[in-house]
Amino acid sequence: MAEQALTDWLRAATGRLAGVSETPRLDAELLAAHALGISREELILGLHRLAVPDEADALLARRLGHEPVAYITARRDFWTLSLRVTPGVLIPRPDSETLIEAAIDHFAGTQGPERILDLGTGSGALLLAALDEWRGATGLGIDRSAEALAVAHDNAAWCAMAARAELRAGDWGAGLAERFHLILCNPPYIRSDALLPRDVADHEPATALFGGADGLEAYRTLAEQLGGLLAPGGVALFEIGFDQGETAGALFRAAGFAVTLRRDLAGRDRALVVTHG
Repeated sequence: MAEQALTDWLRAATGRLAGVSETPRLDAELLAAHALGISREELILGLHRLAVPDEADALLARRLGHEPVAYITARRDFWTLSLRVTPGVLIPRPDSETLIEAAIDHFAGTQGPERILDLGTGSGALLLAALDEWRGATGLGIDRSAEALAVAHDNAAWCAMAARAELRAGDWGAGLAERFHLILCNPPYIRSDALLPRDVADHEPATALFGGADGLEAYRTLAEQLGGLLAPGGVALFEIGFDQGETAGALFRAAGFAVTLRRDLAGRDRALVVTHG
């Protein structure tokens, strides 16, 4: 039997994935590239001379079972970086890059932040993206999960930032006696009764997703702690759900902070920009 062409496999895989993914062709290409041990760009450039890798069908079956591509390939691109991810950490999403964009705007025309804090660091995505943006800065990432901290350690080493990124177990900002110029945080903000896609609900860590009955549990704690953490002239950036701008923002305003909203590329409220009032 003739060897199946990769172009034919990709076409068939894309069709099968159409009912599972909003980006079926991209998913198929990423799976094939991972099986071949090359980048997606290399796959596209060599498409007509590459054969279907042995592992491709097994990887496709996992994706058809709603396992996220990032967990299958154990990699995810975020900002300027390629990061390791595992089922123990939330998959970094493009929406979260809104926080980095807001930080760049806040520090425009300055040397940037010297000290950066990432609360609930997970894979380390926000912390490492900020440290890559400001090469003279150092940062601290806090997470309750030992598994997440292990992944973040791996990513800091992979990105050659281990000397600038300290990672520590903790409960948000509790016990920290230092003030930071830039604070980043993507807390769990989904209501506990929300229905999520299977890709998310069945695979991503619930502790990184759900924020209590109203989704605001973490923000209440963070609003109480922020006064002892944010340096004068600094900014704290908190990711929010699209409908939480007023409710989450009110918690920080009640604590004496000035709050504005930052929208993502789709025009939805995505981040609270919090500064000293």
